[in-house]
Amino acid sequence: MSAFGTVFMPKMALTTFENGQWSEAKTVSSDSIQLHPGAHVLHYSSTCFEGLKAFKHQDGSVHVFRMDQNINRFDQSSNLLHLPQVNQQQVSDMILDIVAQYKDEIPEPPGSMYIRPTHIGTEAAVGKAAAPSATSILYVLISPVGDYFAGGSRPLRILLDETGMRCAPHMGMIKSGGNYASALGPILQAKEQVQADQILFCPNGDVQETGAANFILIDGNEVITKALSSEFLHGVTRDSVLKIAADLGMTVSERDLTVTELLERAAKPNVEAALSGTAAVLTSVGTLIHNGQEYKVGTGENGPTTQKLRQALNEIQWGQAEDNHNWLTEVK
Repeated sequence: MSAFGTVFMPKMALTTFENGQWSEAKTVSSDSIQLHPGAHVLHYSSTCFEGLKAFKHQDGSVHVFRMDQNINRFDQSSNLLHLPQVNQQQVSDMILDIVAQYKDEIPEPPGSMYIRPTHIGTEAAVGKAAAPSATSILYVLISPVGDYFAGGSRPLRILLDETGMRCAPHMGMIKSGGNYASALGPILQAKEQVQADQILFCPNGDVQETGAANFILIDGNEVITKALSSEFLHGVTRDSVLKIAADLGMTVSERDLTVTELLERAAKPNVEAALSGTAAVLTSVGTLIHNGQEYKVGTGENGPTTQKLRQALNEIQWGQAEDNHNWLTEVK
């Protein structure tokens, strides 16, 4: 099995923004982008993207999960980066059209078609370090993927970092490549030094997010996660998990969480922690590493409530449970 997100369909949907308007979207070869070496994106990181999935149901129908939320966030990221305003209806049509062309390539669950809308500034102007790109390209690339944890998921080891931040606070709500790049160095260092899978950024003791996922703490019947702010990414999977938890009668607490409280709660036997994101869905955290010490979260194993929430979400995505929140958009 190929690594997640490394196989792409030969064609993608693409539109360009020039002279103040978007072109009609077209289907082009996935390797057909041409960029001037002076393109704004290559010098000043005017780029954002989304990640969402289409699933094949047992009756053969195909459904995209929470497309409207991802497109809203894509629009928000573009606006915050001062890229040209996207046409949300056009992006929606592009996603549905390109997925429809490759319906037969979508793997059965737990596989899916991973969808990557991307928006980049293309104006050739290296003097525009303090000005936005007047032109851009928006494309939708798709990739058939299997289970993110093909060999079965294991509890993650997470390093708590109270000094650094994943990205600049005003960039937190933007799904931009630069944010992932800024977190890469600390993550690689944590992997090498303490064999951590990820870093949980906790500036001044405030538990926020990891380099690529939102953090959730589960204490008995209560789900605790940081309240939304401009400092971190508003995960669509995070939102889905919280809604499912509420549906199951759990108490959802969106509030500040300190490292001190996190470690105190983690010591209790029925406590679980998890990371949420589109690719990995919901993954248990078994160990927290802080100031050279290791702390088990609960039993240190995959948490049963985490598994239950993940399963409930998967069953909606896979068409095995009622979609009471209208999260699925059928691909015709």
